Amino acid sequence: MQTTPAADTNDIAALKAVIASMQQELDYLRWQLAKARQERFGRSSERGDLLNQLALYQEAPIPMDTPAADTVIAPIKSDTPRQPSHRKPLPESLPREEHVLLPLTGCGCPACGGMLKPLGEDVSEMLEYVPASFKVVRTVRPKLACGRCDAIVQAPALSRPIERGLAGPGLLAQILVSKYCDHQPLYRQSAIYARHGAELSRSTLADWVTASSRLLRPLVQALHGHVTAGQKIHADDTPVPVLAPGRGKTKTARLWTYVRDDRPAGLDTPPAVWFGYSPDRRGEHPAKHLKHFAGIVQADGYAGFNRLYETGNVLEAACWAHVHRKFYDIAQQQASPLALEAIALIGELYGIEAQIRGQPADQRQQVRQARAGPLLASLHDWLHGTLRALSRKSALAEAIRYALARWVALTRYVDDGRIEIDNNAAERALRVVALGRKNYLFAGSDAGGHSAAAIYSLLGTAALNGIEPMAYLREVLARIADHPINRIQELLPWNLVLPCNEKAA
Repeated sequence: MQTTPAADTNDIAALKAVIASMQQELDYLRWQLAKARQERFGRSSERGDLLNQLALYQEAPIPMDTPAADTVIAPIKSDTPRQPSHRKPLPESLPREEHVLLPLTGCGCPACGGMLKPLGEDVSEMLEYVPASFKVVRTVRPKLACGRCDAIVQAPALSRPIERGLAGPGLLAQILVSKYCDHQPLYRQSAIYARHGAELSRSTLADWVTASSRLLRPLVQALHGHVTAGQKIHADDTPVPVLAPGRGKTKTARLWTYVRDDRPAGLDTPPAVWFGYSPDRRGEHPAKHLKHFAGIVQADGYAGFNRLYETGNVLEAACWAHVHRKFYDIAQQQASPLALEAIALIGELYGIEAQIRGQPADQRQQVRQARAGPLLASLHDWLHGTLRALSRKSALAEAIRYALARWVALTRYVDDGRIEIDNNAAERALRVVALGRKNYLFAGSDAGGHSAAAIYSLLGTAALNGIEPMAYLREVLARIADHPINRIQELLPWNLVLPCNEKAA
């Protein structure tokens, strides 16, 4: 049977229209499935962004019953009585200053003149701030002479954190915490201290920072030993601009971070972070930092870590957060339903992790093998199948190749309950560096970079252990000059006993 060409053309056009309509409906249904998964398993910061993309897949806007312009909407009144606000009480650790307000009438009744007796009391509290201040500590050592033999007796001088330095441990701790915790550059601190009557130049403060880091070096080395003594380390790095002498510009150095935190695997080993500085990003630096380490290194895909894995003593564990971020960026920029589907599948893996965080490693391994294993197999097939249908130059194909190239390292966590699903522990440790970099812009020298690494190590470890950094550094700087080097472990944050009034609330 023959048909006219016109009839064939019309039929083909109709079929194409049907196929296009079905493809559009399929994309929309796929997006709805991805959105549902993301709403259940995705991070809360990303859920609202995905909802905004719904209109991109709809042929018509969602009808909404909106009131007319001239309609007056009365406020809804509730018969439920308003609940009083439950204000959080002020910390008990704060010092109290009590004021007792007695009646103006004294002990006599204003009505009949009779004696008043206690009936109770009303107590209210108000939080007040006492401005920081300087004080001069004078140490007097009298000389005593013997009347018989002319011998002279005098008490030995107390040690100072910086030999012949004017700064006490409290002031040094304030400078270090302000710079590396509160991100206050030294020139700003100099201006603040001048308002309080203490003229301290920026160069003087810089000398004190360098001297303090030198004094704390044995403690930082002990911290490095604790970090590398574990079986798993999170590693990452971040750029730090440093002045290049004689060139009139800055060079890009690096701060490396190594985190030991086994609490998600149910262990009570004290968490710790150690920072290392290097003038460049060559792979020899992490190899040097971890030359005595044997175990698992969880890091991003930076090739500089490959030298570690070549030794055979270190296993690589990759980061699912980096994979997720690549698909998320594509979903934000291109509104790709395939990227959203990948995000939803990865979100299911994170949903499993949220349920087993803090459990022992063997239990985490069992749950992962039973639940995450099949999901990863399905995701692996999906990635391969999707990649074959994409252009090699597309951003989505690049994101898929990134994941497939690291698949063994990405899935290693399933069979080892000690490993985390991502490297967020290291990224959290570097956040303080990124905040400080915005304020002080650059380090003055390589020596300043090493000082920053030392102080970041101690402050970051104190924070991981829930210790107030100012109280910790003040106590360490007051003791370390006279502390035996063979007992330096006693000054690590989890070993040092702080005075009761200096512990974190």
